[in-house]
Amino acid sequence: MTGTMRAIVLDAPGPADALAIRELPIPTPQPGWVLIRVKAFGLNRSELHTRLGLSDAVTFPRVPGIEATGVVAECPGGQFAAGQQVVAMMGGMGRTFDGGYAEYTCVPASQVIAFRSELDWSTLGAVPEMLQTSYGVLTVGLDAQPGQSILIRGGTSSIGMATAVLAKQRKMTVLSTTRSPAKAAALTAVGVDHVVIDDGEVAAQVRAILPEGVDTALELVGTPTLRDTLHATRVHGAVCFAGMLSNEWTIKDFYPLDYIPSGVRLTTYGGDAKDLPARVLQDFLDAVATGDTTVPIDHVYGFDQIVEAHAAMEDGRAKGKLVVTTT
Repeated sequence: MTGTMRAIVLDAPGPADALAIRELPIPTPQPGWVLIRVKAFGLNRSELHTRLGLSDAVTFPRVPGIEATGVVAECPGGQFAAGQQVVAMMGGMGRTFDGGYAEYTCVPASQVIAFRSELDWSTLGAVPEMLQTSYGVLTVGLDAQPGQSILIRGGTSSIGMATAVLAKQRKMTVLSTTRSPAKAAALTAVGVDHVVIDDGEVAAQVRAILPEGVDTALELVGTPTLRDTLHATRVHGAVCFAGMLSNEWTIKDFYPLDYIPSGVRLTTYGGDAKDLPARVLQDFLDAVATGDTTVPIDHVYGFDQIVEAHAAMEDGRAKGKLVVTTT
């Protein structure tokens, strides 16, 4: 395929308006790679970190975007058929090679998952990285079991809300935090059982509901709240560190014996496309189509609104996923 495409380019770290829309050549896929006509893509904190200059191993200029949803345009290796609906994510997208913030993206076939759905592209575009992380947190990071309780620290983020949705599918009791009482209704709307207003310390509030502490906890805010999240968790419970909404991810002078309560397990999760089984993606999309589950979307932006979309992500105004469509 020849010709040009519109792409969103970041020449160097900077504010939201450092993201510029330009005409670039459509990439040419080599064997083992897939050219995808992007229909929609979700925004992720990883891309905010890239824009702010906080990400390692990113070279500039760069088309950001760690995920994309669309249809196969070309696949010289034959792994996917032209016209097939696919999602792609991670593995260097938007960091070491150009990512999903474009009308076309070219990615390794190993990072592509096929699906079939009649849902609109804005809904489909919200799903891949959000579902991959939430599913991985529950299955790998926490080994969450039906009937257990979970505390989601950073509950109105897209990952937080998606994890609440999946946890309720597992019949778990969900406690979820927000700093803003005005966002509480958004949490109850996705099935959260107990909304906890986060003033920096929530362990006492959690133990007022569950005196022994929660069985599992997901830390999405980052290191500023991790210690308190650990203290909200019961002995033999588990906390999974999987996000940095605070943009803080290191602990100075970390002393485990003092920091981690006795008997509480601390794990992490950071997955890739291979960690989201195609069956899980298809089952989730089918459940959305039948109304049995929901995709927590806050707002859908047009391609030309990328600066506005990034500003909203940086300001923390969203209650769920922010999505950009290319047409």
